[in-house]
Amino acid sequence: MEIREMQAQVDEWIGQFEEGYFSPPIMILRLAEELGELSREVNHRYGPKTKKPTEPEGSLAMELGDLLFVLVSFANALGIDLETAFSAVMAKYRSRDGQRWTPKRQGEHPEEPSSPPQPE
Repeated sequence: MEIREMQAQVDEWIGQFEEGYFSPPIMILRLAEELGELSREVNHRYGPKTKKPTEPEGSLAMELGDLLFVLVSFANALGIDLETAFSAVMAKYRSRDGQRWTPKRQGEHPEEPSSPPQPE
């Protein structure tokens, strides 16, 4: 799915409600909330904090999806085209950080997944 398609789907979803998009300060709080939920799952899986026996296993994929939904909502509310923004950011990283790390030797290729990662 193209990023513009994601933005259109989110806009269609939110557009069906009279309340519409949240204000920018509320969007920042929503992003922080969703990032906190993702952080909690990562900490339970990879960090020192284990879950209580009564807590269900969470989904990193769903938490990332929630974060993406709010990020797309925020961009829509501000009239930002995320494809354009992402292209500009990639150009910045390529220019600024292209020589920052050790490149892989020629002939070395990252393993190509046989299929896209599946949601957890």
